[in-house]
Amino acid sequence: MMAQPALAAWVFLPFVIAISVWVSVSDMSRMKIPNKAVMALTGVFVVTGLVLTLIGTFTWSEYLWRYAHLVVVLIIGFIMNAAGLLGAGDAKFAAAMAPFIALGDWPSFAYIFAASILIGFVLHRIAKRIPPIRRATPTWESWERNDFPMGLCLGLAFTTYMVFAALYGGPAS
Repeated sequence: MMAQPALAAWVFLPFVIAISVWVSVSDMSRMKIPNKAVMALTGVFVVTGLVLTLIGTFTWSEYLWRYAHLVVVLIIGFIMNAAGLLGAGDAKFAAAMAPFIALGDWPSFAYIFAASILIGFVLHRIAKRIPPIRRATPTWESWERNDFPMGLCLGLAFTTYMVFAALYGGPAS
């Protein structure tokens, strides 16, 4: 029988991949994370998390407490946005991701996110210098601007975390 955290991750994973790709491409092409993507991800947790709670994968207290993750990350994100350290879309997307991450996995997620920032930054900077890629994506704003599309790294970290959770029951397991 599949471990409970792994079951939840397998259920969430297709949605996480689709929305993370949407966010990554949007942020690289327009330097914006659509509010619709943030709302879609939040909706996935609300509905799918509720179903997982009803079938016993989450306890009611765990399901409800995960909304505190959203609130805390949203407050931190808005403070970072006000300080000019993070875009508003990045803050909102990070907050929408937060309920999916188990409390005990936050230290592991921080390492995954740090690695994703390094990998994403290097790959983005290399890709923008490759002529075939530039010709295929000539209107992407992230090629021309000095700021960085953090949605790429958020999506990569989120997907990586969810794959680990699905395969191994979570990085902290």
